[in-house]
Amino acid sequence: MRHRNAAAVFLIATLWMMAGVVAGLGAASAADMYRGHGIAMHGDLKYPADFKNFDYVNPNAPKGGDVKLSAIGGFDSFNNFIVKGRSASGIGLIYDTLMVSSADEPFSMYGLIAKSVEMPTDRSWITFHLNPDARWHDGKPISVEDVIWTFETLVAKGAPFYRFYYGNVAKVEKVGTRSVKFSFKPGKVNRELPLIIGQLSVLPKHYWKDRDFTKTTLEPPLGNGAYRVKSFEANRAVEYERVKDYWAARHPTHIGQYNFDTLRYEYYRDTTVALEAFKAGSYDFRRESSSKNWATAYDTSAVRDGMIQKVQLDHNRSTGMQGFAYNLRRDLFKDPRVRRALDYAFDFEWSNKTLFYGQYSRTGSYFENSELASTGLPKGDELAVLQEYQDRLPPDVFSKAYSNPKSDGSGNIRANLRIANKILREAGWRVDPKTRILTHEKTKKQMSFEVLLVSPLFERIALPFKKNLKRLGIDLRVRTVDTAQYQQRVQNFDFDMIVMSWGQSDSPGNEQRDFWGTTAADRVGSRNYAGLKNAVADDIIEKLIAAPDRKSLVTYTRALDRVLLSQHIVIPHWHIPYDRVVHWNKFGRPAVTPKSGVQFMSWWVDRAKADGLQRRKSPPKAK
Repeated sequence: MRHRNAAAVFLIATLWMMAGVVAGLGAASAADMYRGHGIAMHGDLKYPADFKNFDYVNPNAPKGGDVKLSAIGGFDSFNNFIVKGRSASGIGLIYDTLMVSSADEPFSMYGLIAKSVEMPTDRSWITFHLNPDARWHDGKPISVEDVIWTFETLVAKGAPFYRFYYGNVAKVEKVGTRSVKFSFKPGKVNRELPLIIGQLSVLPKHYWKDRDFTKTTLEPPLGNGAYRVKSFEANRAVEYERVKDYWAARHPTHIGQYNFDTLRYEYYRDTTVALEAFKAGSYDFRRESSSKNWATAYDTSAVRDGMIQKVQLDHNRSTGMQGFAYNLRRDLFKDPRVRRALDYAFDFEWSNKTLFYGQYSRTGSYFENSELASTGLPKGDELAVLQEYQDRLPPDVFSKAYSNPKSDGSGNIRANLRIANKILREAGWRVDPKTRILTHEKTKKQMSFEVLLVSPLFERIALPFKKNLKRLGIDLRVRTVDTAQYQQRVQNFDFDMIVMSWGQSDSPGNEQRDFWGTTAADRVGSRNYAGLKNAVADDIIEKLIAAPDRKSLVTYTRALDRVLLSQHIVIPHWHIPYDRVVHWNKFGRPAVTPKSGVQFMSWWVDRAKADGLQRRKSPPKAK
């Protein structure tokens, strides 16, 4: 009996091992494997397997209440995964992802649709074990087939971004009843890729089976998230309702969040109209992006009486880069000397003093307001990285700390314009002494280009810039277009210059390929708006993505920052280290604001405040 049991145990163990090999799990020993409820990019997870909720939420937040928000322009589709059409604001609320990121860590993901994960320490593949409770809104379980279909459909039929973003995935396969494995292409280490796959919004295969995924649609799609589409009027409004029997309502990543019964997005023609609508009480919550509005637009009785709350909430996230972005695909901007020269015509100090009420600081890094930003001269490990490319980088990278041109704020930037003129002369541009027009010595054509805008607010920034450029003999045309035209032109790189921003996380990775990579420069719909093609940047991006720890990630990011700054692909704008929020006084919010900033979906409607506000907005009529 003992021998037969031993043989049986041996047979079972052998079969288990063979099954593991078939499933792709036998390639690494137990010591080389990670299994857990989440993944940290580097280091350890903050929240243990038995955590109850994130620290920045109120786990006892009440549910209920109706909230109105704003959107600009219009929409004609609920399919936000393709290039065609303008997708409705908030449509992502109807979908859940395999995993959920926390807002108080550099980059960590926790299981949602995926209850747990399994991967080798080299992160060459990852297996997601699906939560058996996960359901679609029609009650059907979320399956491995749904995950595989979603991934394959996004790569084959979704926006071009997906083919690029998931380009290092070699194979997706079912390895168990509720387990799906993503294997990655060999040759390059990509520590971030398992977390990126965890961000996948899972779509219902059975719903899309008889529908064309490549087309826009105004049929509300089947989802699996906290909300579903309740009603809509194309280009005017869309309303979402909280799903009462939502499968993840008590999931630790969702406790204290998604508290509103309904969320309604009202569309407005432009930001000016939207601001006036807010002050009139047409919607409830607004993030203010304009310093002028912040300083002057809310001097109203509703603010003074406390009916509208105006608050600054500090954050510790990277503010990224915003600026006038050149299109390097244009012959005019291929010479970096031209790009650098025009920087001297932008008078930030005057703009900050006169237009921004002194609220901003000038941005000097693509990773501003974080430890990832380069400062001073490169040294240590960062210098060692850059020295590998010394013969391909401008000498200033090593000898001169990057700095933006400065002025005294008076509006007199004659000294800066003299520098700009000197640089332009070195690049072959001459000012005709009679006409005062700047022309190229070979083509004899005037330097002339257009800045394309979508927000009228930026006209007050662009027009003084235009005036300064005119003093150099340059013709700048300022053109503001509607959102649909702007989106189409930007996606197709049909512009000379735009105002563009690149948001950055505390853990940069694969998205940098899409921001700055050579292969993304000519791909329609990519976020390499500038069209940068730089082999040094490409190489450092790959090293950044493969960084084995936080220290090396910081080193490579700072090195990339210096390379980007040396190319002068934008005229940097400005930043602030806090969120500007205005809202009608009907909300409660958690005591803690995480490092990533305001998390509006963790707020709730305070019934007593809401009732009091309603009485004050609509006092009873006198008898």
